[in-house]
Amino acid sequence: GEERFIANKSLSWYSIGFNMWATNVGPSLLLAFATVGYTTGIVAVNFDWYAFVFLYLLAVVFAPRYLALGVKTLPEYMGLHYGSKTQTILAWYSLVKMLISWLSLGLFAGGFLVRQILGIPMYLSVIVLVSLAGLFAYTGGLKTIAKINIFQMILLIIVSALLTYLGIVKIGGLDVLFSSTPENYWSLIRPASDNEYPWYAILLGYPVAAIAFFCTDQAMVQSVLGSKSLKQGQLGVNFIAWLKILSLPLFILTGVICYILFPNLEDPSLAYMTMVTNLFPTGLNGLVIVVLIAVLVGTIGSSLNSLSTVFTMDLYIKHINPSAETKDIIKTGQLTVVVGCFVAVLMALAIDQIKGLNLFDVFQSILGFIAPPLAAVFLLAVLWNKTSQFAVNSLLTFGAFLSLGVGILYLWIFPSKEYGFWPHYLMLSFYLFVGLIILGILLSLLKPSTKLTAKTVVKLEKTERSVNFAWYLLFVIMVVLYVIFW
Repeated sequence: GEERFIANKSLSWYSIGFNMWATNVGPSLLLAFATVGYTTGIVAVNFDWYAFVFLYLLAVVFAPRYLALGVKTLPEYMGLHYGSKTQTILAWYSLVKMLISWLSLGLFAGGFLVRQILGIPMYLSVIVLVSLAGLFAYTGGLKTIAKINIFQMILLIIVSALLTYLGIVKIGGLDVLFSSTPENYWSLIRPASDNEYPWYAILLGYPVAAIAFFCTDQAMVQSVLGSKSLKQGQLGVNFIAWLKILSLPLFILTGVICYILFPNLEDPSLAYMTMVTNLFPTGLNGLVIVVLIAVLVGTIGSSLNSLSTVFTMDLYIKHINPSAETKDIIKTGQLTVVVGCFVAVLMALAIDQIKGLNLFDVFQSILGFIAPPLAAVFLLAVLWNKTSQFAVNSLLTFGAFLSLGVGILYLWIFPSKEYGFWPHYLMLSFYLFVGLIILGILLSLLKPSTKLTAKTVVKLEKTERSVNFAWYLLFVIMVVLYVIFW
């Protein structure tokens, strides 16, 4: 069982870094970043550069606690602290979150891509993708996916680098790149009056999604949980923070260059494919498309795998069938994959109906509505030992309904494009988060937990010097980058 799920605590820093990056990058990000680079320039790289703060939080605050308790899944970590009811609630919420944020969004982006390439309707392209991915996850487990992931990752990086290079050559060099774009395309920090990404929305709203995404998400943290040692885990997280610097040249620039070459696209979300089809020679663009589809299948396969891990480990074995034999467990995992495929298809089609937001904002806003309960609960649980079981359970149930409810209102029922009363989606996420934190503190004080279980008091490993140095170096570089692209 363990090998299928977390690749036997054998991962070293570079596999962890690449694996987390591969989980994070995927074709959906390529499409989204190119879209937003096309419409607004480099401001969206904040969503990858500002991440270093929260990755540091994962490495220094969360990872030592997760690894000290030797947990396989994050619901299990919460279960050790607050009992099995909390573990079950969190496992259900994690399932919902994976279904929405990994599977359905990944599938939606994939469907989008396949629809652009083959000109077939959304529902068909989504079904094709999910069948391929389901087959992988149904037969393989994590080791196969991890091996494929890294290989695909390298291919994606080569493709993106080549695309940026060919683009810069075609427009006539870097000077043209800077002179042919509006000046505000090159600034990371937009004025408060900016409609799309005012500085305060990114500063306050992005951390909510980042904490939920990097510190509490099974699919992201899974690689760290499988690390050889704390040091390898922390260096792996540091490594992904370095890799994220590359988002600017690799992913965003494609969109900016596309803006110079093809200023009148009817739909900015076509930016990436427009570049691929126009800049690569004929044979090569076919190959690139095959690579993108292969990676999509890998990404969707990976999320199906995480989905079945959480369902079998946290729900099936714990509550539904405690005396299950290995073959039952494997069978249940496979069944979860099949059900996951169906639900994801329906949700991807619903996401396709969202009006008035570009691809990038669709992704970010959906993550922003899933994140508040998770960010609030994990922060309170890790940083404040008076957080009570009642508070945690309330935030995970009431908080989840509140956040997702607001999201459904914002995206589908009263779409922000038609109804002007909404704040920026990042600010909405921030308000929900602050509200839930306050609620969590109040509930903990009103209804404190009985004593914590003995299991949870663990001596934490100290962070080694070399790890601190790697982070220190990163901090310096990030500050320099922010100063340059102010």
